[in-house]
Parts: sequence; structure tokens; C-alpha cells
Amino acid sequence: MIYGYIRVSSITQNIDRQLLELSKFNINKSNIYIDKESGKDFNRVNYQKLKNKIKKKDLLIIKSIDRLGRNYKMIINEWYELTKIKEVDIFVIDMPLLDTRTENNLIGSFISDIVLQILSFVAENERINIKSRQKEGIIAAKKRGVKFGRPSYKLPENFKYICEEFRYKHININDAAKYSKCSESTFYKYYNKYLDEIKKSIK
Repeated sequence: MIYGYIRVSSITQNIDRQLLELSKFNINKSNIYIDKESGKDFNRVNYQKLKNKIKKKDLLIIKSIDRLGRNYKMIINEWYELTKIKEVDIFVIDMPLLDTRTENNLIGSFISDIVLQILSFVAENERINIKSRQKEGIIAAKKRGVKFGRPSYKLPENFKYICEEFRYKHININDAAKYSKCSESTFYKYYNKYLDEIKKSIK
């Protein structure tokens, strides 16, 4: 039996390209499982349904390895479970070397395992390099005087007057925030600080 698996990261993404590729293998539509969610792990509803249904000597076809998942360490574990424990064959369209079908299945599995290990190593190195470049970029930007994070709110000169007007209900929260040129939550934050200062001065 031949099965197909399709994954996109959100419900708004298009699956047509993957469907077109799988259609070349004459897969029964009922045997194509589709998930529209993140590939960060394998806890996906339709993938789990596929995994429960697929059995020994069945073939699973996917367009690319990242459609199976994005965490290569988890992909390696999943690949091992499918090919070694469930004894399922897998073919990745975009990477023909990832194909466990061969006259000598041992050779196919061996080559696929090596390719997966290489992909995992490259992906992990890339993650490390990205983090390193980000860190170096932040350090360089800070040296240039670039400030990160949300800019601090600068109170208007008449803020105390606005607080008093709001305190005695001469204006509403919408007007208070508007006159203070900030959001309502930001106004409340500094308004409460203003009230605390008043209480301390009274003591």
C-alpha cells in the first residue's frame, strides 16, 4: 500500500504543490494524510492517524524531508521507528537518496541513514551559526549605540495635570490616554505610580 503525507505550517498555506507531486505516484486520495500545523514535533492529528494505519512493507511518500518535520533529531528517531520497527519504506521526492526501496533493502536503509545523519549535522550547525551571528550582530549594534527592546515611554510635561483630571473624573480613560499619547494600559501604569507618589508624600 502506498501512502502520502503533506504538511504546511498553517491553515492559510497552500498544499497544491505537494498534492501535485504526490499525484504522480497514483496514490489513493484516502491514503493521503494532510496536516496544517507546525512541524516542531510529531504530535499532529493526521500524522498520528497515518502512523497507526501504515504497516510493514507499505510505502510512505513525502515531497521533502522538512514536510515530515523540522527538528532533525526528532526526524531521525521517527525515521528509525518507521523503517526499522514498523519496517515501512520511505521515499522523499526532493531527495532521491532518501529512498529505502531497493533490491537490497539493507543498502537503501544504510544510505538513507547516512544522509539523515548528515542533514542533522548540517541543520544543527546552521542553528548554532545563526545564533552566533545574531549574538555578534547584537554586540556590534550595541557598540554603535543601537538600543534593543521597546522604547521607554516619556511622560508629557502636563502628565500630572492629566492624572488629576482623570482622578477627579473630569476626563475618561480614553481621553487620558489620548492626551498622554500612549495606550490605556501604559497610562494606568504611570497613573498608579503617580498615585503611589501622592500617598508617600502624605505620609
